[in-house]
Amino acid sequence: MSLTLHFHPLSSFCQKALVGLYELQVPFGTELVDLADEAQRAEFLKLWPIGKFPVLRDETRGLTVAESSIVLEYAEQFAAEGRRLTPADREGARECRFRDRFFDLYVNTTMGKIVTDKLRPEGAHDTFGVEQAKAQLQTAYAIIDDWLRVGPWALGEAFTTADCAAAPALFYARQVLPFADSQKHLAAYFSRLAERPSFARVLDEAKPYFAMFPG
Repeated sequence: MSLTLHFHPLSSFCQKALVGLYELQVPFGTELVDLADEAQRAEFLKLWPIGKFPVLRDETRGLTVAESSIVLEYAEQFAAEGRRLTPADREGARECRFRDRFFDLYVNTTMGKIVTDKLRPEGAHDTFGVEQAKAQLQTAYAIIDDWLRVGPWALGEAFTTADCAAAPALFYARQVLPFADSQKHLAAYFSRLAERPSFARVLDEAKPYFAMFPG
């Protein structure tokens, strides 16, 4: 087995993959990709023409695995004994996939809409779109806060792929739209995520790049 993660430390979806890989204790190498560098971007596009990371390359099998959730699903087969991110029962696995997608689509992607608008040139901002995104993020926060009435993690007692998705998504989202004072379950959940060794490690590795975040 020879696994290499093509990534950037600042990317929330890459952080999601890293949290999961650390949780699973899967041996892997890394290839940092700077998409602003034309040569690196061209090389990465040869591997994955869509041009988005993370991408996991399994050289032993000659296989390229894209999309953070699929990367973690693939990596789970190489996990240290007793480690897993997906519940064994069918209903638990379905709910795990749903909450994983929820954090990706309604927190992470929505947060990205707000952040990328800050990078637009003057006169090209999408004020209406940003307000819509903030409203959706508020709705997502309320749903998550309700979920976390039962914890400590997104699905209860076990740390899963849903938590891998939640950690970076909430880390960045709260910088563009803080949690409401009433969302105490959500705030406590994020505090637990921040203290999780796997995510704390990811944040520490990303520190040199935080100044690049426009939030």
